[in-house]
Amino acid sequence: MPDLLEVNGLSKRFGRVVTAEDLSFSVPSGTALGIVGPNGAGKSTLLSLIGGVLGPDSGTIRFDGRDITRTSAGARNELGIARSFQIPRPFVDMTVFENVFVGAAFGGRSGGQAGYDSAAQALDITGLAHLANVPAGRLRLLDRKRLELARALATQPKLILLDEIAGGLTDKELPPLIELIRGLRDSGVTVIWIEHIVHALLAVVDELMCLAFGRILAIGEPRDVMSSPEVVEVYLGSTFDLGESA
Repeated sequence: MPDLLEVNGLSKRFGRVVTAEDLSFSVPSGTALGIVGPNGAGKSTLLSLIGGVLGPDSGTIRFDGRDITRTSAGARNELGIARSFQIPRPFVDMTVFENVFVGAAFGGRSGGQAGYDSAAQALDITGLAHLANVPAGRLRLLDRKRLELARALATQPKLILLDEIAGGLTDKELPPLIELIRGLRDSGVTVIWIEHIVHALLAVVDELMCLAFGRILAIGEPRDVMSSPEVVEVYLGSTFDLGESA
């Protein structure tokens, strides 16, 4: 499969703090890359660099064959890069459908009937169609997570960036979310997923990357990465959750 995303020599620092140092990797189209690492490893910074919220100090990002290193976040969204955030922040007084339609209209630039169709499809995919007319503020956490995904999907992305979307969910709530993300990957959407609940990643991703101090410590087959001595040493004393694969 051709590479949808190519990152080469990406670096970012804030004063003396280095959050990304010479990062190079690629993600083939239609696959899922998981990212793990201790707090402060630079995981969210990397997503912000890919999504265009932050600009790198050096290095390049190519998406779908074009250089997007200096492209704005809005333009990247139009090209097919969407992101969900760790803490869902829906418009609580708007319905579920209205929240997703906003994503289609302003993120995907699809208004009118096209936006309506994109929003309806995103609700079907995420299992939220039966809650379309419910105010978003009344949703339980799992459904708020699904709404985050639906808003991103309404932009019709080629690449979706997930930042700890499983955080805060119970063991019973995890399997439906895992199945949803697996289904997105299987449908051809490329996924980059940061998560501390490692067994959720192992159930979905094709490749795993471990970051530490802004550097790539290991990247490759997921279970090989988690069993590597360097990764085990970094995680000593941390609270990451290997659990059981779903």
